Amino acid sequence: MGSIEQAAVPSLRVDATQLAESLHESCQFGAAHRYGKLSTETGMARLSLDDSDKEVRDWFMKTATSLGCKTFFDQMGNLFAIRAGRRNDLAPIMMGSHLDTQPTGGRYDGILGVLAGLNVLKVLNDNNVETEGPIGVVNWTNEEGARFPKMAVSSGVWAGAIPIETAWELREVTPHEGKPKSMKEELERIGYKGERAASHTDNPFAAHFELHIEQGPILEDEKLKIGVVEGVQAFKWFDITVRGRDSHAGTTPLYARKDAVLSAARMLVAANAVAKKHNGLTTTGIISAEPGTVNTMAHTAKFTLDVRHVRNETLDAMVKECEAEFQRIAAEDSEQGCEVEWSLLVDSPAVQFHKDCIAAVEESASEVCASLPGASSSNKKLWIPMISGAGHDSCYTNLRCSTSMIFTPTRQGISHNPTEYCSAEDCALGASVLLGAVLRYDKRRPQ
Repeated sequence: MGSIEQAAVPSLRVDATQLAESLHESCQFGAAHRYGKLSTETGMARLSLDDSDKEVRDWFMKTATSLGCKTFFDQMGNLFAIRAGRRNDLAPIMMGSHLDTQPTGGRYDGILGVLAGLNVLKVLNDNNVETEGPIGVVNWTNEEGARFPKMAVSSGVWAGAIPIETAWELREVTPHEGKPKSMKEELERIGYKGERAASHTDNPFAAHFELHIEQGPILEDEKLKIGVVEGVQAFKWFDITVRGRDSHAGTTPLYARKDAVLSAARMLVAANAVAKKHNGLTTTGIISAEPGTVNTMAHTAKFTLDVRHVRNETLDAMVKECEAEFQRIAAEDSEQGCEVEWSLLVDSPAVQFHKDCIAAVEESASEVCASLPGASSSNKKLWIPMISGAGHDSCYTNLRCSTSMIFTPTRQGISHNPTEYCSAEDCALGASVLLGAVLRYDKRRPQ
């Protein structure tokens, strides 16, 4: 795809007030964890496929229909809203993200990307813009992986990277009553298990653009407004199980113990050392022990391990070092010894987004940021290329269509937290860059 003249793309903007109002309207479903007096000063607890997720899905479909969109959902409950173009034989350019949150999440992670997409469609309607091909918005199911432990699982099914039966059989790991429910059961319960295949062959995209808060401090610290995301660092998720022997805390000498919790604790320290050595990241977010009494050492300890690095080969080296060190700790540094088992949950290689999508975002960011106060006088570029530290649905769409992402600033870099925040002005700025990028990509479609 070649460059296009700026005059060929209308200089449209997303209204900050309208975007903020619609974003916070959607956040009435699942609002939780109040931290201030304003109605918008709450976090979110909208777990995938729970009752509040059904409510926001209903709201999304109603809103999209009011914009004149064709709407449908697939077998994974992914929601689609498509605005017609001049040539509807072409695959749609999609703007996508997610509406589910962490149990103690905020109002912007994922939500901004979906609501910005809807507002882009409204701007196109309000200005009677006829695009070459269809433009749409997608809400991907269970991107967070918080309730069902496989992040971005539904975009992974769409991309053909995850079998649908594997996704359907995922069972909830967040607090619940009775037997853990599966994704398939909950999709059916809330009425969002569609008939249409969750597949890129049945539902192809021309491109996928995702607007997202940065979830880190770089843009704010450097007083920048837009991150043009060129790729995503590699990461792997594991379930680690350490098996020892339960015995009495008062009568079993230290030398005679097979203490699974002590062994697991030493493994966490070792993983942290591996991360520092390679300038990578390791994180444990879930720990459990059985049988779980004060005066009995646990026979089993389980923990999650999230390992990340920008380079695939370095990530692999980190995992191998952790495996070797965990085995050594279990065999040699746990008194009478323990056993350790690894189970891979997610394997997401480093991602390089498509140059044409990146170029469209760069051109849009340059045009939008050039009009900001101080941009011309300081001759300072207010956007930068970035690599995402977090995984996103765009990692999977990138396997099947041209993809890129746009970052907006995050206050103090805080995310996955009720106080997560992006100003209304910065949200609208990112949405305007999204609008310009989509229009540029649309203009470059084959005639």
